[in-house]
Amino acid sequence: MKSKETIFVIPTHRLRDVAETIEKYDENFWVNGHAIKMIVFDDSTLGNYEKYYQLLEQTKTVNDLYYVGPHEKEQFITFLNERLRDRKLESLVKNLFRPSYGGNRNFTLMYTLGHFMVSADDDMRPYALMETKPESLSSSEICRGKLVKPNDEGFVHKSFDLLTAFGDVLGQKASHVPENFETGEFLVDTAMDLETNATMGYFRENSLFLKEGTVLNNAVVKIAQTFRTGTNDIDTIDFVNMYLHDETQISPNDLNDFYILTNFRPVITNKNWRMDCGVAGYDNRLGLPPFFPTRLRFEDYIYRLWIQQEGIVAAHVDAVQNHIRNNYMRNPLASEIFNEEICNLLKKKIKNSVYELSDLGIKFHYSGEVTLLDSEEILEKISAIHTQVIKASESTQNEERKQSLELFANNLSRVFYGFEPDFFQQNVSRIIDDVISQFHGSLEIWTTLVEICYLYKDKKNLPQIKVKNQKLKSRNGI
Repeated sequence: MKSKETIFVIPTHRLRDVAETIEKYDENFWVNGHAIKMIVFDDSTLGNYEKYYQLLEQTKTVNDLYYVGPHEKEQFITFLNERLRDRKLESLVKNLFRPSYGGNRNFTLMYTLGHFMVSADDDMRPYALMETKPESLSSSEICRGKLVKPNDEGFVHKSFDLLTAFGDVLGQKASHVPENFETGEFLVDTAMDLETNATMGYFRENSLFLKEGTVLNNAVVKIAQTFRTGTNDIDTIDFVNMYLHDETQISPNDLNDFYILTNFRPVITNKNWRMDCGVAGYDNRLGLPPFFPTRLRFEDYIYRLWIQQEGIVAAHVDAVQNHIRNNYMRNPLASEIFNEEICNLLKKKIKNSVYELSDLGIKFHYSGEVTLLDSEEILEKISAIHTQVIKASESTQNEERKQSLELFANNLSRVFYGFEPDFFQQNVSRIIDDVISQFHGSLEIWTTLVEICYLYKDKKNLPQIKVKNQKLKSRNGI
């Protein structure tokens, strides 16, 4: 295998908007004295590739920029199928790398196999919103943050040396990380359910507290992440609650509040229910499990289960990044709520049936059954929100807001099948059955694919193209 390096990746399906992300991170790397290979993994259609690829060529970077798009992905899948020589497995390969949140990230794992990988979503930025007068944290408190208005004072943009922060811990034994890291079993969020990361209500402030536990000195940090501001782990229902509580907000898609950090400190934990793949780093030298190949937003949940093996730990590093929540090509809020409810159900079902954790995956018994009680619990929760939206539309004095609320209420009813229990349960069962069968098949074939790529990458690069953008010798004055 070639010498180990750190590779920076941006998985995206919004090629139109990724150029700014590239330049912002390139600047952060250059300012802090790093030279690094950057790769964009694009889930765009051929039409959008032809329309927006030129924007990548218009970027200006100090670091080399590479691209893996629809053509390169097709070549890669063809390569795998040729090596497998079994047509019955072609559908499994296709599902593993299907255009989706998880499928796109599985490309990043294969392309960085044998190395360290640092990943950022296309709507992340390499700075944080930090309170200007930080308050001290309590003895077991790891992080504290709050929501503020854009026009509020008392917070600033602060930049961090991201690659050094990840380099301090990735692949290191727990006994070798910097001394300022706290250690424990896992983190508890005062605003979120522990195991699903679903909101527990509308909160203006929250803290992360460290649950006591012994971290073995020889345990290795396989995944790490920064903390996050902007829209820090806010569920769609949180956005709805923010919308309902703000009489001045016309559309539910507008973001009038930002999440800032009051203070934080780095930590290593045996478990990581707070895994955030949008701002993560990975020790991929020997391979890692696949992300769940799904369009639902819980592709990284497999890592929250996988990390619970003895000898493997996770880290929240000494750095923060910012999320700007790009609404371009994002599903409507009603659809996002539906997806999150399905995700929460799947998380519970999978977690409760895991029976084996291995180097490159997990095994679980759940095969996709959805009970009537499962569907009724979801409908009861969303029906209550629907009622709140209707009441808000009836009480507002702003006609534009009234129309927006009524439209949102209608969309909720439509997406949740008119809140008709039998119809809802039938359709959710079909969705989950398809998803779970894909997961099981993907996990069965993943180890074989990792072996194929590990040996191949020692000699040749996987399909990718070097972007012919403007190379800078420095970013002084840029």
